[in-house]
Amino acid sequence: MTAQPGTDELSLLDLARMIWRRRWLVVALCVAAGALTFGVSKLMPKMYESSATVVAPKEGAATGFAGLAASGLLQQVPGLTIPSLPSFTPNRDLLVGVLKSRTLAQAIVDRFGLRERYRARYLDDTINTLRGATTIAVSREGVVSVKIEDRDPALAAAMANHYVELLDQFVAQYGTGEAGRQRTFLTRQLARSRVDLDAAEQALRRFQEQNRAIVLQEQTKGAIEAAARLKGEIIAAEVQLQVMRNFATDANPEVVAIRRRIDEMNRQLGQMQYGSTTVAQPGSRDRGDFTVPFSKVPEVGLELVRLTRDVKVQEVLVTLLTQQLEQARIAEARDTPVVQVLDRAVPAERYVRPRAVLNGGLAVVVSLVFGALLAIVLESRRRHPTSGRA
Repeated sequence: MTAQPGTDELSLLDLARMIWRRRWLVVALCVAAGALTFGVSKLMPKMYESSATVVAPKEGAATGFAGLAASGLLQQVPGLTIPSLPSFTPNRDLLVGVLKSRTLAQAIVDRFGLRERYRARYLDDTINTLRGATTIAVSREGVVSVKIEDRDPALAAAMANHYVELLDQFVAQYGTGEAGRQRTFLTRQLARSRVDLDAAEQALRRFQEQNRAIVLQEQTKGAIEAAARLKGEIIAAEVQLQVMRNFATDANPEVVAIRRRIDEMNRQLGQMQYGSTTVAQPGSRDRGDFTVPFSKVPEVGLELVRLTRDVKVQEVLVTLLTQQLEQARIAEARDTPVVQVLDRAVPAERYVRPRAVLNGGLAVVVSLVFGALLAIVLESRRRHPTSGRA
């Protein structure tokens, strides 16, 4: 009993025989597709790629009050907790964001006349074409690369290098602007503090002349020094808070932390002045040594305590602001590149697209699969010419 033609099952060997019988068709398709794709790829415009790489600048020496303390400039103010003012140090994410910005893309378009080169009617189309030819990437090691493709290898290298130059200019300008704003603010604060210091010194001198010399007890001297240090911390923290409010909102975690710290120090200062429970700060021995609050010092002695404390507070503050102002001036005057260029782009010697051999190979693979399917279909129809007819 023979099986019906429509119910025949084809094995892999049968399929291989079908393809073999039509092997010249498959070969012809592969050769034609490969040759055609290879030829078209050779006729397409050659694209060259140039790459420039940069690394984010490392954080330099501390520029805030903490940096001054580390350098030994504030050793004359023992026991003072030094706050640090914010500094501008761009990270990799910021560099990538700047490189992908429309501002830099438009600058590249204007610099190299890309609107005419790309034959784009609108500026947005030109920028989109440029972005399509540009690749901004960050390696696992943290190196930022700028890759640009163009038919002219020299132009591709020039655009990549100009991207890096614009990035350096932007970061330097922004960082210098931050330093300039800090310098202006600190200059005003220092002028006010010097006036306050002079007034405090004059008031203390007049009081001593009117009441003769008064010798304070050792405990009272300790209280004055501790209170002066604490008041200096409060004022320095308030300066830091005002600087941060130039670019941060009240909801910023650092701003909230500074405000809480100021409130706590004000509470401790109040305890020193009016008594109540003494609060000792960790690591600060001076604040746990005195037991006499200012409110219990005799009237004349109390006035001397206050005047002496005011002078010490203003001396501390003037010292802090003077050194911080010098740091801000140094940061503002710094003209060295802040973006470290690892490799500048050079004109490529070999084109990256089109890849004629790769394209031809892919065409051969696709045509091989298509030819095999076509051979199976043709052989099936030849074997069963009446299948599928009514």
